[in-house]
Amino acid sequence: MLEKKCEFRGEEAIAEFEEITLDAAAVQRETLRRILADNAAAEYLQGLGLAGRTDVDSFRACVPLATHADLEPYIARIADGDTSPILTGKPVTSISLSSGTTQGKRKYLPFNQELVKSTMQIYRTSYAFRNRAFPVDDGKALQFIYGSRQFTTKGGLTATTATTNVYRSEEFMPTMRAIQSQVCSPDAVIFGPDFSQSLYCHLLCGLLYADEVRIVSATFAHSVVLAFQTFERVWEELCADIRDGVLSPTRVTVPAVRKAVSALLTPNPVLADAVERKCAALSNWYGVIPALFPKAKYVHGIMTGSMEHYVKKLRHYAGGLPLVAAEYGASEGWVGANVEPETPPESATFTVLPNIAYFEFIPLKTSDGGAAAEACYAYAEPEPIGLTEVTVGEHYEVVMTTFAGLYRYRLGDVVKVAGFYNSTPKLKFVCRRNLMLSINIDKNSEQDLQLAVDGAAKILAAEKLEVIDYSSHADLSRDPGHYVIFWELNAEANDDVLQSCCDELDRVFTDPGYVGSRKASAIAPLELRVLQRGTFQKVLRHYLSLGAPVSQFKSPRCVGRSNSGVLQILSGNVVKVFFSAAYD
Repeated sequence: MLEKKCEFRGEEAIAEFEEITLDAAAVQRETLRRILADNAAAEYLQGLGLAGRTDVDSFRACVPLATHADLEPYIARIADGDTSPILTGKPVTSISLSSGTTQGKRKYLPFNQELVKSTMQIYRTSYAFRNRAFPVDDGKALQFIYGSRQFTTKGGLTATTATTNVYRSEEFMPTMRAIQSQVCSPDAVIFGPDFSQSLYCHLLCGLLYADEVRIVSATFAHSVVLAFQTFERVWEELCADIRDGVLSPTRVTVPAVRKAVSALLTPNPVLADAVERKCAALSNWYGVIPALFPKAKYVHGIMTGSMEHYVKKLRHYAGGLPLVAAEYGASEGWVGANVEPETPPESATFTVLPNIAYFEFIPLKTSDGGAAAEACYAYAEPEPIGLTEVTVGEHYEVVMTTFAGLYRYRLGDVVKVAGFYNSTPKLKFVCRRNLMLSINIDKNSEQDLQLAVDGAAKILAAEKLEVIDYSSHADLSRDPGHYVIFWELNAEANDDVLQSCCDELDRVFTDPGYVGSRKASAIAPLELRVLQRGTFQKVLRHYLSLGAPVSQFKSPRCVGRSNSGVLQILSGNVVKVFFSAAYD
């Protein structure tokens, strides 16, 4: 990677953030003007009759709301090599790929240098506030990050994940150093072709630099949990590598990765003994992170939405270390920074940066006009409103217009406005709008599913058991249809306990459409399928085989029939089945 000098001044970053949030409406108007002026020649905008106008009213009058399906034909032409101004004035430099864990299909999205700039801006802003709360001196970050495989599209563009596009940018490493987040691992580990080998090496490099580690992080909380679950299994091999100064020939076989990590190794029996003593002193691996990395200040990653399930396990590994929720964004672009890092992840909010995109919000109301308190689904849809026009306590779907060619793009995220920072809103992520369990008139969201799993898991906790991971499926193969919940547990549970869990899952779904349908037998009893240990690792490997990186992996919480590969894995690894008697 090319490297540039990049000095970080935290208070300056905060002062800049204060300035742009004082009059967010004016900043939004200027941001839209810039986007439309830069891309005035784009075929998409010209075809809608915008005719070079850059004001908000003309934009909303001419440009319709769009989904990825609406833009897919335009993006396909770009990927196939059409270099004319299709979505952007300047040619798109590469293609980003979504994870595909939401709907089982990876989306192509345009990527350009403006997205790199916004990424660095949001990293610097979030870090400035984190560093004010948890000051970090010179050190490194143990980052469990993984570049994804890339390929070249028919038109010659590089296609990979948005995170990998950022990791490969020349701004990434200097910015990471400037914000005290220089990675422990060499580039060869980050971009290694085998994530299991890269994960092992991340752990090893972290131990080699243990006294310098100030931050432990990953893109998603799942990756940190996965890393320390792996550590539980391989810590003795890691100690042997450190003791002998020789990298395990069975754990790491990729030549480039072996070469890069071996260059860091020398025999160090003192460190190996220290790690062994620390591991032996732990009780059920509680507090393993601060035990191994005594100067670490916090653990950082995306911990909201589908990642919230992993917070409990992450808190176990972190001991007393603070957990700090990372920035809010998607493959399409960034939305907000966490400027209140002391807030627990479950309550985290994200303050919108008004100059990184133009934002609109679709108010979400139930059909009777009430607020969509739990609704990630169907309701009356009024016209979108502007960033500064939102109301505290209300729910909205996020709409973005970006510098990379997405116009009035429906992100599909449901957020609740928790308050304002100066004049820009603070958002709490609620759920993905299009992820739901539904048989007929019932509508249960990702959040509803999580509440049900958390409620039933309390029965397991009394038996010192836990849900490692979970998913769901609306089974319509027979009439009436029914909900199927898949659980992977950390140990075997007796049948009476699992039957109680199954009944509780069914009871905790309180959506009126569901409750009424169950009582009327229009929905059959809920089915709990208990999976073999390691099933979700098979799901992860399935996504990796499709080219998705582990750093972008999110366990699919609701698996539709179209996602047949995952459904086959889950259904093929069932060890016990229970049907609810809650409505008998």
